[in-house]
Amino acid sequence: MAAAAPTSRSREQPTGDEEATSDLKLGEFQNVPTLTLSEARVLINAVMDRRKQQRKVEETETLVKTLDYLDVFARFKQKENIEAVERMLVGHDELELFERSQLDMILRLTFPDDGGSLCCETSEEAKTLIPSLANKISDIDLQELLDEISKLRNFTE
Repeated sequence: MAAAAPTSRSREQPTGDEEATSDLKLGEFQNVPTLTLSEARVLINAVMDRRKQQRKVEETETLVKTLDYLDVFARFKQKENIEAVERMLVGHDELELFERSQLDMILRLTFPDDGGSLCCETSEEAKTLIPSLANKISDIDLQELLDEISKLRNFTE
């Protein structure tokens, strides 16, 4: 009897070299641009709006759950605010793209009353959650960045 035809594409086995510790090793994703949750929310909503206009909408359960997740956890909802945060982060060339998106995530968790569960208020806490920041940015510079982004969140959202 002949073997059954495969039902999916074969996958490349992960190398296991990826880690986000004090030494950031992302393998093939090392210099790949990453999205914050806020950026992903804006992007997916824009694509969905366009597809609705073209009447090509197929809302799968996964898509609905992803949008629900992003609605809850995306820190910034307005495109202008997302762009302002990105401008702040781009000014820090010492940070990897991955670290920038992670900073946005831990900043989202600084507001437990909004659904987050962690409270990251200091540069020390940020460096604990993102160990690769330890030797890239001073505590003072990181604290200033955290404070500036938090101010934007407090006054505009």
